[in-house]
Amino acid sequence: MRETDRLIETLKGELKRQGKTYADLTQVLDLSHASVKRLFAEKNFTLERLEKLCNFLGTDLADLVRAMEKNEEKIDQLTIEQEKEFVDDTRFLCFAHALLQRWSFDEIIETYAISEHEGIQMMARLDRMKLIEMLPGNRYKLLISSNFSWIKSGPIQNFFERQLQSDYFDCKFNKPDQLRVFLSSTLSASSVEAIMNKLNKLALEVNDYHLQDEKLSLEKRQGVSMVLAIRPWETKVFTALRRGD
Repeated sequence: MRETDRLIETLKGELKRQGKTYADLTQVLDLSHASVKRLFAEKNFTLERLEKLCNFLGTDLADLVRAMEKNEEKIDQLTIEQEKEFVDDTRFLCFAHALLQRWSFDEIIETYAISEHEGIQMMARLDRMKLIEMLPGNRYKLLISSNFSWIKSGPIQNFFERQLQSDYFDCKFNKPDQLRVFLSSTLSASSVEAIMNKLNKLALEVNDYHLQDEKLSLEKRQGVSMVLAIRPWETKVFTALRRGD
């Protein structure tokens, strides 16, 4: 299916979701009911008409495109071999990470010591891995879902544990845009489960903010990382004081 066809199908889905009919669009588009039906059947919309419909539905073209992409079948996780490919080439990992953050090709090669030729080769590798679809003009389309995650205890997570954890926590967390919270408590299983559910919800909210802010230019965004964790734990200093059986 062509991308324009998928966009119109998404628009039809939004109309249905809001309980709107073709009859409701006659005044918006200044067309007869039959003409509106023919317009959707032929999928022959001008940009002006699309914008009118988006305004009527309380959305915009960018949100419509994101909804279209969300409905497509996308990758949730890589294979072990694919993750190893990133770990073995940190320049490639850096480039891919920037793309996953929706940086433009030009923003990447202007920020990092990666040449245009190298960048194009890396995009081709990501295209072959089905992580992106290369488009003309060094543009791309992400093929990962909003639920994308690294494999638990896989190559990328292991790489993080070996190389990045000490670097990440080598910080006093005393600036306005920094926060570290460490709590220790004694809780029931049901309380722990409730906290875990809230952490999962917060992780989803962070992804929503990510999608919302991707419209902004790179100058108005900054790289941010957040670690969420909870587990049964007692410091070894205290464990050593416990009485034996």
